[in-house]
Formats: sequence, C-alpha cells, structure tokens
Amino acid sequence: MTFVATSRMEWLFQRCHKEAVFFSGFRSVLLMSCLLLVLSVSMYSGLWSIGVQLHSAFTGSYAPGHHSLLLINSPNELAAKDIGRAIMERRLAASINILARTSTMYYWKGEIQDASEVLMLVKTKTSRIQQVMDFVRSVHPYANPEVLSFLVEDGSLAYMKWMDEAIPDD
Repeated sequence: MTFVATSRMEWLFQRCHKEAVFFSGFRSVLLMSCLLLVLSVSMYSGLWSIGVQLHSAFTGSYAPGHHSLLLINSPNELAAKDIGRAIMERRLAASINILARTSTMYYWKGEIQDASEVLMLVKTKTSRIQQVMDFVRSVHPYANPEVLSFLVEDGSLAYMKWMDEAIPDD
C-alpha cells in the first residue's frame, strides 16, 4: 500500500511540477508580450518620426501625412496673436500665419450670422494636432472654437525638415 501511495505521490508531484513549469513559461511569454506592446505604443510617435526621416533620407522625398495645417478662427487680431504666441511658446507648431480680417458667415441658433474674424494657419506635426486642439479649446474666447486640420500631402522637403527640427518629438 505504501508503494502504491508513494508512486502515486511521485506521479502527482511530477505532474504538478510539469504544469508549474509550463505555466511559469506561459506567464513569462505573456509578460514579455505585454511589455513589448506597452513599449511599442509608448514609442510609436518616436518610431514614426524616425521612419519618416529614414524614408526622406533614402528616397529624397516627403512622407505624406507627417505634417498638418490647422485653421483656427479668432474674433480679433489680439486674441489670435495671444493664442498663436502661446502655441509657439509650447513648441506645438513650427510656424503660424495670422491673416487679416476675413468675412465669415455661419449658422448659429438657426440663423445665418455675418461676422469678421482673424484666421490663423498653424503648421505642425500631425502627432501634435490633439495637443494643439486641447490647448486652443482651453484658452479660446469662443465656446466652440473652429479648429480644422488638413494633412500635408506634399511640399518642400527642406521646409518639412525645418518643421521637424522646430517641433520637438513627443
């Protein structure tokens, strides 16, 4: 009886040990996979920037979509300059143009409104759009500021490189 119980205990111990080794290996693989996923997500913008620079270096051309142009309307030139300077101080854009008063028509509360505004053209990296939009919403005098973005599909390679240098990586 002791022989049977001992061999059964050894068999059970060997089986538990094999399962423990298996689950330990499985946990290690799972942990490494999660770590790799977190690193990939956190480094995405930096890796994207390096990829764009390598693409430009090897092909001598611009990778579309890496830069964007944002249109932002302001009620007057003072508000536009204040917002623009704050964006530039935060290094969220490479350049901002503030255009003279524009005539604007829009629907507001069911009626057509006619106003004059100042238009800002904000040139930035596509990866910075959300930061610019969040900042503009926090300081803009309008309750619902206009912030529209457009991907830059092509342009002067030298200018695009300058933009990359002017705006730090995320």
